[in-house]
Amino acid sequence: MTFAKYVFIGAGVWGILVLAPLFFLVDITGRAYAPPNDYPHFFYGFLAVAMAWQIVFLIIGSNPVRFRPLMIPGFIEKAGYIIAATVLHGQGRISATDAGTAIPDSVLLVLFIVAFVKTQPNTRGQ
Repeated sequence: MTFAKYVFIGAGVWGILVLAPLFFLVDITGRAYAPPNDYPHFFYGFLAVAMAWQIVFLIIGSNPVRFRPLMIPGFIEKAGYIIAATVLHGQGRISATDAGTAIPDSVLLVLFIVAFVKTQPNTRGQ
């Protein structure tokens, strides 16, 4: 359980630290790609959903046994970006550098799976 606690709290803190500045650095994002002013609803919508998941990771980390079932959608959250980046790179639609942004999520996905396996469900009272 301690492993899972560190993994999910670490993932939540990391995610908040990485995502929060994007709310204020829209102009930097617009230098390499079309400026987010062209699609603000997608840009801020993505950030809001991603930030919500960081809070979920903190909640899971607060009691991994109790919130173990939430780890499964956490896998999907990480795998979704990994798959998308891999497919887009394979189609030649994004560069290797852009696809490389999925590496931290790949590491976290592996850690999430290990945490899930190491965290035994609470079977007391059943």
